[in-house]
Amino acid sequence: MSHVHIHLHVSNLEASRAFYERFLGAQPVKVKPGYVKFLPEFAPINLALSAGEAGPGKTVDHLGFQVESREAVITLLARVKASGLEVREEMDTTCCYANEDKFWVRDPDGVEWEVYHLNYDVDEEASAAGGATCCTPLAKIKLGRGFTQP
Repeated sequence: MSHVHIHLHVSNLEASRAFYERFLGAQPVKVKPGYVKFLPEFAPINLALSAGEAGPGKTVDHLGFQVESREAVITLLARVKASGLEVREEMDTTCCYANEDKFWVRDPDGVEWEVYHLNYDVDEEASAAGGATCCTPLAKIKLGRGFTQP
């Protein structure tokens, strides 16, 4: 099943976890230091919460689509590239306690979208070794033409 992905930065992870447990009527499927993920059964949504502020007045870190396979990522990536949009590819990358194949685009207002496939979950040590871009908004990473700091 495909999921819409929403990643929020929250000022109080425990309070937000408790709120979303009640609101979604579901327990998180993943709880790690500074990170919680929900996959409620009633909706095709993947909601991730990370501790900390994304920036002044900004709680939405990024939006995205979780797709069913690496092949789906590759097919969508080819279509988006053919349309002329700038993309950032991250295949076989470790981020947010998972190994994923993904790519990113940014809309004209700076909203960042991720299209990804979850290959497998990883432990804290492997995730920490994934590098500084883990769960980092693109606005904080210089990426070349079309992807620069605002």
